[in-house]
Amino acid sequence: MKIEDIKQGLNSFWDSVSEGWQHLRHSASSALTGFKPGERTNLPARTEVDDMFFMPSGSWAMLGGNLFEDDRRIVVQLEMPGLDKEDLDIEVQDGTLIVRGEKRFEREQSEGRYRVLQCAYGSFRRSVPLPAQVVSEQAQATYSNGVLRVELPKAERVPPRKVNVTVS
Repeated sequence: MKIEDIKQGLNSFWDSVSEGWQHLRHSASSALTGFKPGERTNLPARTEVDDMFFMPSGSWAMLGGNLFEDDRRIVVQLEMPGLDKEDLDIEVQDGTLIVRGEKRFEREQSEGRYRVLQCAYGSFRRSVPLPAQVVSEQAQATYSNGVLRVELPKAERVPPRKVNVTVS
């Protein structure tokens, strides 16, 4: 094997890693969501967990989603496993869908220790910019199998009016 072949292989590998990292950074930037545990979160104490990366003061998780648009509606789907629909608060504000909630920790009922604790728990806020004006009063949401689906009817587009202004 020649040194040029090794260089070419390393360059190809680096380009692939770089491209993958850029794609992940771009697609994940809006999905990365901070979780802040509160009194009702019920997390175990740090002394009960062997996972050296466990931080009971807060964590991050990906709340991935899809946004679909056609001529009459916008549909947003967000993956939010482990929540109860009663723990979700959904609003539309300034052209943005805002979803707040709290994911609570459920303890095992037997003796033992947590070796790995990778799921995020606590309260969170996820914002999804909407690509068009919507009629927020007519929005409908469902939560099934860990996926929140919000359907937002689009507002009618009013063509801009031309107004003549006289100079006095």
